[in-house]
Amino acid sequence: MSVPDWVQDAIFYQIFPDRFANGNSSNDPANVQPWGDPPNRWDYQGGDLRGIIQNFDYLLDLGVNALYLNPIFHSSANHRYHTIDYYHVDPFLGELNDFQELIDLAHRNGVRIILDAVLNHCGRGFFAFNNLLENGEHSPYKDWFHIKSFPLQAYRRGKASNYKGWWDIKDLPKFNTDNPEVREYLFGMTRFWLEHGIDGWRLDVPNEIDDDVFWSEYRALVKSINPQAYIVGEIWEVNPRWLDDEHFDGLMNYPLRDAIIDPLCNKAPFSLLLDKQYELQAAYPQENILAMFNALSSHDTKRVMTKLLGNLAKTKLAYAALFAFPGAPAIYYGDEIGLRGGLEPASRGAFPWDDSTWNHDLRDWIKQLIQLRKESEPMRRGAFEPIPMQEQKDVLLFKRTFQEQAMFVALNYSNEKRQVKLTLNELGFSSGIILRNVLDGEDFLLAESGLEISLPVFGAAWLKPQ
Repeated sequence: MSVPDWVQDAIFYQIFPDRFANGNSSNDPANVQPWGDPPNRWDYQGGDLRGIIQNFDYLLDLGVNALYLNPIFHSSANHRYHTIDYYHVDPFLGELNDFQELIDLAHRNGVRIILDAVLNHCGRGFFAFNNLLENGEHSPYKDWFHIKSFPLQAYRRGKASNYKGWWDIKDLPKFNTDNPEVREYLFGMTRFWLEHGIDGWRLDVPNEIDDDVFWSEYRALVKSINPQAYIVGEIWEVNPRWLDDEHFDGLMNYPLRDAIIDPLCNKAPFSLLLDKQYELQAAYPQENILAMFNALSSHDTKRVMTKLLGNLAKTKLAYAALFAFPGAPAIYYGDEIGLRGGLEPASRGAFPWDDSTWNHDLRDWIKQLIQLRKESEPMRRGAFEPIPMQEQKDVLLFKRTFQEQAMFVALNYSNEKRQVKLTLNELGFSSGIILRNVLDGEDFLLAESGLEISLPVFGAAWLKPQ
């Protein structure tokens, strides 16, 4: 299987383009909101590609080395999933030369960029559907969609009734991907952006195209253009169908997200995290496990700080877990400074560039985790080995091992301090070795009796042999 080598070394940063930074006010739409106003589903706030370029030093300082951009194509919505033209940058975001400048800047600094695409459906303004609305059954594009009868009722209230829409939504007509002309268009678009230098694709709702041949052809095309291109699918559950040499390299790892966060919300026992990792490892090959897209928030979820009711200790523990588990950790823009937001559109607020509003403690913590992960091959590429502890309630223990290297991880999911005692056999180390908790710099000398460490409330330790 051709899973890209670079993904297991990646730390992603997800950007919702309209809300990260406004670098060129001349392309702002007429209904632009003041930056930082409460977000809604209709108005724009003016973020654009130039804003990402102008604030690239911020991303480099944070330490990320890969960007995932929500859709940038010409669209009728601020989230840009209602695509009008897949071959053009949305004019409110800039032009193709702005995107090319961003790609060049990223690659000069060792940063990869993946784009978001919906191949299942488009917006009502898409040229083929527009022609269909005008010409009905006489349109040359009537077989591009799933039409039941004419005339199409595309603008009255209610669900799509005489054509298929995604979840029966009228403004999202579903492509007929069995049509060779549709495939040619979507595959041509895929080729176009890969040839402009992108490093992969995040695919929106790919399970809605229930066609293994389609995805096999798609993967073959992508890999023929760039064998190191990353393909990540938005699949919300554990499903082995989607990770193999006929489908994707990795998935949006929402099951891991839930397993990290839900115990901290008292919605599940802490053992869910270990159980879920067992399930993932049983379902997927190891190389795909290392290429999972692991995030605590996204444009489709509550932000992690909101989910955890603003509890900084719990949020830091959640990130310590995220960065310690197999897969590529990802930060949703603004989460690193404690940005809040409920379900969309509230999760899509503008990035506050006044650093007096930032949670610097959280940002420093995430910067530290990023740097430590970059320095640790076991954390990036290592096997996951749980350490069973019968007597320690609410404490999760495991090792990440790669060749002769190891990192021991302890996570305290309790609102009380915990004492953790481990024998040499449980640790897999010899007496006389010094283990350093790289999260706080404390050293521990291993005696014949093993190791005893104290974990603070919702505390974590990453122990590395010195």
